[in-house]
Amino acid sequence: MNREIYQHDNDIDVTHKINTIELDNWINHLEYISKEMSNLLRMSDMDFNEKFEDDILFKKLQKKEIENNTLLKALKKYAGSRMNIAECDDTQCDMVYINEHETYRRSYLYHLDKYRKLKDEFFTTIQGKFTSSKIDSINSGI
Repeated sequence: MNREIYQHDNDIDVTHKINTIELDNWINHLEYISKEMSNLLRMSDMDFNEKFEDDILFKKLQKKEIENNTLLKALKKYAGSRMNIAECDDTQCDMVYINEHETYRRSYLYHLDKYRKLKDEFFTTIQGKFTSSKIDSINSGI
């Protein structure tokens, strides 16, 4: 699908083009999150006075990584299915695609919100471990 918006495009065509651009951005963002998740999991595997392996947070990170990969796979499959949009010859067909896109938008935004909260929790925990480690090293030097 051509993503260029032209003056002669009708509202439905413009909506489909914007949705396609948005979908590409979601996929790129989830691919970035996938790389970031790998880094967070590696960081959590490091020794910060105690291992994360036994920690609930480590398991949450692993679960979120799986969820991210599942959503990424679904969005890529969805992107492939959008190739048939040009064949729509009535408004009802167009609305099926638009409604499906809205469903994926909600899923993406929900996933993003949960990921950001988990990432904040991770860095708060890491910061606490660094602070505890620093205090322990200061106290042991006394």
